[in-house]
Amino acid sequence: MKVVLQRSKKASVTVNGEIKGKIDSGLVLLVGVTHDDTEQDAAWLAEKIIHLRIFEDESGKMNESLLDRGASILSISQFTLYGDCKKGRRPNFMKAAPGEQAEKLYETFNRLLREQGVHVETGVFGAMMDVALVNDGPVTLILNTKD
Repeated sequence: MKVVLQRSKKASVTVNGEIKGKIDSGLVLLVGVTHDDTEQDAAWLAEKIIHLRIFEDESGKMNESLLDRGASILSISQFTLYGDCKKGRRPNFMKAAPGEQAEKLYETFNRLLREQGVHVETGVFGAMMDVALVNDGPVTLILNTKD
């Protein structure tokens, strides 16, 4: 699994003009799934993300986690994270997991985050979505279970 994580001051996701998910302070996660990802990958990512110390403490150092802050997550499925642009001019998405497999693991990932007490908002799997966010910092990290 691959996640692009962005610390945000506020964020939302809209489908067909309707807001489907919205958070204030927290993290926006763009989540991609590949063929050989498992529930263990989802569990590792969920645990890693909620404990990453990427929020500033009173001294201005990145010393606090999502849980320390009581912050929220906006999780958005993003198969294009597995786009391969090495050949030609059009990305190849063969490394992205098929929809049914990806959706199941994406939902498992979100459930695992919620089970840790995190408020999680989502978009709509497979839909065309408009994502709006105010990046805080900016702080953007890429997490990959295969690296």
